Amino acid sequence: MSARATLATARRVLTQLRRDPRTLVLLLAVPPLLLFLLRHVFAGNEARFDRVAGTLIGLFPFVTMFIVASITILRERTTGTLERLMTLPLAKADLLVGYGLAFALVATAQALVAAGVALGGLGLDVAGPVWLVLVFAVANAILGMALGLFLSAFARSEFQAVQFMPAFVLPQILLCGLFVPRDRMAGWLEAVSDALPLTYAYDALARAVSDDLDSRLALDAAAITGVALLALALGAATLRRRTA
Repeated sequence: MSARATLATARRVLTQLRRDPRTLVLLLAVPPLLLFLLRHVFAGNEARFDRVAGTLIGLFPFVTMFIVASITILRERTTGTLERLMTLPLAKADLLVGYGLAFALVATAQALVAAGVALGGLGLDVAGPVWLVLVFAVANAILGMALGLFLSAFARSEFQAVQFMPAFVLPQILLCGLFVPRDRMAGWLEAVSDALPLTYAYDALARAVSDDLDSRLALDAAAITGVALLALALGAATLRRRTA
């Protein structure tokens, strides 16, 4: 693994994102707008807004990085960019860490913008440490990127990649506990949610927002890390080395 190759990969990905204004709007402008709408949806119910908006600051990076990463990597597959890169003396770890570093930086910017708008302009009150919410936001972004990298191998077009959003991400959002506490769900739904990575991402954020920093938080962090590493390993297996 080479630090120079890793940084070059990260720089290339960031350059591509910078040249795509629609993606920048999706990453930086849409989350604050959604939080603004949510603030007015929960007008008069500040406690509900604090709980939902605080966790969404950390969930937005998961969703957006899943979409952006899957499409970006699929585009590199279909255009031959990834195949050409694999003919170079470039380790798979350089590519994966480079992607992760680039998307982590973008996720940090996204979370900072969303948190600044929510805390500074929308009156969001987070009981727990804000820095911990931001840490989990970045961790969730890497998780979304890793899952997007892996699932992009099963798509043949950007349209197919986008279809993974309602098929793979939306069920996790519905079952993670954001809308209905998991212990109030049907037993089989709660069992399904136990196997979904976003459940642990949401639970970690909910505990960070409410300042409920017990041993379960460490379990959530371990689950997020483990699933991200597994997805990266599976994604790396789809990057086949070519010879020039």
